[in-house]
Amino acid sequence: MKRLMFKLGILCMSMMFYVCQATSNLHPVILVPGNGGNQLEARLTRGYKPSSLFCHWYPILKQKGGWFRQWFDPGVLLAPFTQCFADRMMLFYDKDLDDYRNAPGIETRVLHFGSTQSLLYLDPSLKRATAYMAPLVESLEEIGYVSGETLFGAPYDFRYGLAAEGHPSKVGSKFLLDLKDLVEKASRDNGGKPVIIVSHSLGGLFALQLLNKNPISWRKKYIKHFVALSTPWGGTVVQMVTFASGYTLGVPFVDPLLVREEQRTSESNTWLLPNAKVFGERKLVITPDATYSAHEITRFLNDIGFSRGVYPYTTRILPLMEQLIAPEVPITCIIGSDVRTPETLFYGENGFDEQPDVVYGDGDGTVNMASLLALEKLWAEEKHQPLKVIRIGGISHTSILQNDSALAEITGEIYSINSRVVSSA
Repeated sequence: MKRLMFKLGILCMSMMFYVCQATSNLHPVILVPGNGGNQLEARLTRGYKPSSLFCHWYPILKQKGGWFRQWFDPGVLLAPFTQCFADRMMLFYDKDLDDYRNAPGIETRVLHFGSTQSLLYLDPSLKRATAYMAPLVESLEEIGYVSGETLFGAPYDFRYGLAAEGHPSKVGSKFLLDLKDLVEKASRDNGGKPVIIVSHSLGGLFALQLLNKNPISWRKKYIKHFVALSTPWGGTVVQMVTFASGYTLGVPFVDPLLVREEQRTSESNTWLLPNAKVFGERKLVITPDATYSAHEITRFLNDIGFSRGVYPYTTRILPLMEQLIAPEVPITCIIGSDVRTPETLFYGENGFDEQPDVVYGDGDGTVNMASLLALEKLWAEEKHQPLKVIRIGGISHTSILQNDSALAEITGEIYSINSRVVSSA
């Protein structure tokens, strides 16, 4: 019945969109995925030093030029190949360059920038198991959007992040430039209509940086609206688990300790550590010997044995985390709620090599409610910042892209944004 009602709703919206299209057409939409939300390919060069014999030949089948799918790779489910995967995904902070780079001997590339193709499924051969934005794209197409004409995708190497002013960030900065160019092209190819950016999770942090790194005149010309889905504006407590003990994202049979080191080196993971402006003095991690709040991340990184992460965190990432500046562009945050979300982590005498006991609070299962709602608090006095929040009870961080009710909310909001052109004409 729910599916039928959803389809009927989409049909009604499609009919209304016919009127909208006849008068003003659709504002182009650009989808910006979250962490791990698009395909990533890699190839091995002479500098590659495999960590085991398995890694010498895995994968057996490669594309022309030696390229193979790095993410998502089903081989990560098998312990001998989990280590190969982790070694190849690892980043290194080069203090002399003050920037991150790939592991030696590893080249990576992002597929199909500008297209939604690499956002649909993380592995097209496993569509059912690895569907990501496919349901959202299908829903947008049902209300009139056409991939490649009015609907675009902005995949990126999600391991990399951005850095505070004065610090280089070659990969992340290149993505922002490419995204800016895509926004301008999408607008230009659609009669100069400004763009609707729709992001998921980490993608929202990149999108906000894009807006704030460009002048207000550019934003007013090229951006119609920013729709942020499940954005961790102030980080997440789950990231504390990721850094301390490793986190498998619910993927079965994977030992979190095998991927922990790789996850610690991810620049974007560092960006998602809890923000003190949002979490305050609340104790997030409790051990027999110490407690840690968001104000004590540097001590936390030292104590878990990742002291080399302290310098880039304090110099590059921490100042960036505090740059949640209102861009004076209309923003709609669509979030899940009422899902058990890690809020406090308890580690025992065995330390950080074991998964913690967890006390849960409200959120979307991944992002805490305080982080999802951070903009409401931080921008409460911003008179020139239109901000709307839509809560959907029982919707998790990833199901917001797949659940019928959530998709109806998202497409309904995008319909509403488009229909305002008609009402104001």
